Amino acid sequence: MGRDAIFRLVRSNGMLIRSRKRYARTTDSYHRFRIHPDLVQRRHAQRAGEIWVSDITYISTLSGFNYLSLVTDAYSRKIIGHHLSTDLKASGCIKALDKAVNNRIYPTVVLIHHSDSETKYCCDDYVSRLKQEHILISMTQTGSPYDNAIAERVNGILNMELNLYEVFKSYKQTGKAVESAVERYNNIRLHASCDYQTPENVHKKDYVNKYQ
Repeated sequence: MGRDAIFRLVRSNGMLIRSRKRYARTTDSYHRFRIHPDLVQRRHAQRAGEIWVSDITYISTLSGFNYLSLVTDAYSRKIIGHHLSTDLKASGCIKALDKAVNNRIYPTVVLIHHSDSETKYCCDDYVSRLKQEHILISMTQTGSPYDNAIAERVNGILNMELNLYEVFKSYKQTGKAVESAVERYNNIRLHASCDYQTPENVHKKDYVNKYQ
């Protein structure tokens, strides 16, 4: 799912946002790869490290689009892996996943990775990486943004609240803006879904309690 799905969610809540003249398609669900069943079924995660949600959003630059791959913990809403690419190849998603795996602090918790059923997440390289880490694979079965609503919400916050909706001059400038936005999202912005705490604090709560 891309920014078009965010627009549908925002409109459904009675909010209006400005339109853009340019549009980048990030979803391709017509492919030869297996679409894994939906193991999440819109249920809520009960603890950090139980469900990861992944998605891609595009960011405009003067020379074209950059693509931000995100992996977010569904319980704490913390972005635990991200990577900015100049193309839509699966390698960008895999790099974001690798960062999430390296940042994983609850390795004994059974983990589900939930995403759209687009090529990048269904391809052999991405699926193999999940299986290598013994992560269960879950995918949406329809085009509804509500089937991956947390990932869509994260995209919306980064774009509309943390200034990634701008047109940047270059990949380098975009990268700096992304790092700043993710830092503010994880460590400064208070989230209503986290009882007005930061995702960082919520994500580490069980870990801190265990090792204090």
